[in-house]
Amino acid sequence: QVQLVESGGGLVQAGNSLRLSCAVSGRSLSSCAMGWFRQAPGKEREFVAAMSVSGNKISYADSVKGRFTISRDNAKSTVYLQIDNLKPEDTAVYFCAARLTLFSESYLYTEEIEYAYWGQGTQVTVSS
Repeated sequence: QVQLVESGGGLVQAGNSLRLSCAVSGRSLSSCAMGWFRQAPGKEREFVAAMSVSGNKISYADSVKGRFTISRDNAKSTVYLQIDNLKPEDTAVYFCAARLTLFSESYLYTEEIEYAYWGQGTQVTVSS
């Protein structure tokens, strides 16, 4: 069973940066396609960013392009989401998600249903 634990959230002023981390255990991170999602108050969970298991493909939601960066460190078994120039509308609970793959692949997954494993979420609150 894959376990995901997010960290790095907190209270931040608009314009500042945060780096969220997702520690992966149970299975090798090198066997997982990864995604980040977020859920703002009163809204549905939405896609933020994704990276293929092979690492050669990355996708971002239009709302975060240019400000968010997803990356992985397989040696540390950790996935990161670097968030720059935070805006109040970025306030949400951020979740990381994993999809196990049998083979190394270059596919991107941007839908909730495509991920079987989820972390508990980490709260990001941006003040103006």
